[in-house]
Amino acid sequence: MQPPARAPLAIAATLALGAAAAGVLLTAPPAGAATLGSNWYASAPYLMPFDNSPPDAVAVMNATGQKAFQLAFILAPNGGGCSPTWDGTRPVGSDTEAAALISRIRAAGGDVSVSIGGYGGTKLGQTCGTPAATAAAYQQVVTKYALKAIDFDLEEPEYENATAVHNELGAAQILQRNNPGLYVSVTTAGTAAGTGWFGQQMLNDAKSLGFTPNNYSIMPFDGGFSGGSSQVAALEAFHGLLMNTFGWDSATAYGREGVSMMNGRSDVGEYFRQADFQTVLDYATGHHLARYTYWSVNRDRQCPDPNQSTTSGTCSSVPQSAWEFTKYTARFAGATPPTGTPPTTTPPTSTPPGTCSAPAWSAGTAYTGGQLVSYAGHTWKAQWWTQGETPGSAQVWVDQGGCSGSTTPPPSGSCTAPAWSAGTAYSGGAVVSYQGHRWTARWWTQGDVPGNNAQDVWVDNGSC
Repeated sequence: MQPPARAPLAIAATLALGAAAAGVLLTAPPAGAATLGSNWYASAPYLMPFDNSPPDAVAVMNATGQKAFQLAFILAPNGGGCSPTWDGTRPVGSDTEAAALISRIRAAGGDVSVSIGGYGGTKLGQTCGTPAATAAAYQQVVTKYALKAIDFDLEEPEYENATAVHNELGAAQILQRNNPGLYVSVTTAGTAAGTGWFGQQMLNDAKSLGFTPNNYSIMPFDGGFSGGSSQVAALEAFHGLLMNTFGWDSATAYGREGVSMMNGRSDVGEYFRQADFQTVLDYATGHHLARYTYWSVNRDRQCPDPNQSTTSGTCSSVPQSAWEFTKYTARFAGATPPTGTPPTTTPPTSTPPGTCSAPAWSAGTAYTGGQLVSYAGHTWKAQWWTQGETPGSAQVWVDQGGCSGSTTPPPSGSCTAPAWSAGTAYSGGAVVSYQGHRWTARWWTQGDVPGNNAQDVWVDNGSC
């Protein structure tokens, strides 16, 4: 098998910003994020914060509508030991730079997941010795950054070490148990058969542990792939492996399956262009896959020569506009990416709630943070840039209270099921009421708005 994702160009030691920052250490985690649905963590593209010419994450958010990023990678120290570092060189315990970036993203209405592992480097599963010790190291990361999501990227050289992979899976299970609601993804190599021998060994180990993450994602690139159709075929094959390994029915397997792609030219010279991303997006949304992401935002811009025959860590090697591939992940999460430069006019902020003097909400209008609209008899305030997201069904809008004069009546009906809450974790089969309807969860979920999430986790049981 060809080496899986994250070739050395993508995980090189973080020299670009020098040694770990000196000075006063943070004594508290970064500011907490706004409550995001799991659809955003499922769509979070990978971003290297210290290498490969990191882009301004907030600028990418404003240009694409993407609200979450997968920061990479957490490794064991290059000199050995069982403490978490960024890329083997920057101790998490004394970090201030990643923490500052996370705070900026959260202040802009977004959030991050953190990815552990990747291609190359020494993983904590190799050095910590036991699942409990490995989990303790990762708990430092979860606590330091107040994480709501974490990704286990199981690749070379750890991928072929059964003991190390067992430590990682056991650690993921412990984190999942000790941090209720934590979104956990497991990412591994993809092949034409779905995944290889070691990937199947990993699935078997997870089954023996009784561990079920939010998704298992494969990386269908760097393995002789040719365009989106070959990636879809690999995902179909992996779907069969998930059913056969865990005894899941087809819908359940799709609901736990994800894909992590590589934009533009891959490490081995494959090409995945915008049309290929669209092909896989259509498949992912059509089959209600649990995750759709890619490596990496650092590469989501055009090279000076857009058709160069080398792979770069800072550009895609295909013709594109900046951040074009990130717009696909935003669409998977259910957002409508901006089609142009977001407006910069100062929004009205003085209209008191309850008067309906705010203009009626329009799906075709782009709104900036702070703007007021009226919808369904209420005044609503945008928290950040938005277009096409319905007030009351999207977290971007904050209800400012009821008013008169709206032509759109609010939902009605009497529901005996408990009202849906964005902060509550629901298991499969849970029933809630929302917008005058009853909804049943297909699988575990938290923060996914009934009727407005890409994975279709909520089944509409009709009005009540």
